[in-house]
Amino acid sequence: MSHWRYSIVALALPLALFACLGCVERKISFTSTPPGALVWLNEREIGRTPCETEIVFFGEFDVRIELDGYEPLVTHRDADGNAWDNPPLDFFAEIWPGKVLSEMKWQFELVKRDDSELALLDRASALRDRSEAESKSHEPTGVEMLESLQEEVEQAPSQAPTPTPSPAPSR
Repeated sequence: MSHWRYSIVALALPLALFACLGCVERKISFTSTPPGALVWLNEREIGRTPCETEIVFFGEFDVRIELDGYEPLVTHRDADGNAWDNPPLDFFAEIWPGKVLSEMKWQFELVKRDDSELALLDRASALRDRSEAESKSHEPTGVEMLESLQEEVEQAPSQAPTPTPSPAPSR
């Protein structure tokens, strides 16, 4: 073999090995009873159950699931990775030749919505009570406080400060 062929093989072999390096694939799979519910993960629509999505990192997620005729489900879930998703093992999982799969499977049970008149009135009453409680505990914003102060200044009688006489120097 000529010198050029050895050089090509010497360059091609590491490149071929590097190309074969794997990666870690992180997924969350969603199922629901009944199936066909629409899934949002962190306010991003994923699809209808059963479905799955890839994630970059494990962590905390907000999940919303909706299906006609069922109560909407809004919840918070933690996705914890496997042992190889933590340092220093994550480095070796990333360079492992082949694919490393980390998959979370989340199942959701939906509750049938009661659309009777009595249930509707109960939900409306609960919403009104919650709204009233929130408005009573409302903290004023900076703009509201500024407007309140401006109203007080405008309503206060205009009084120019009167100078106070200074005492005469004693001799």
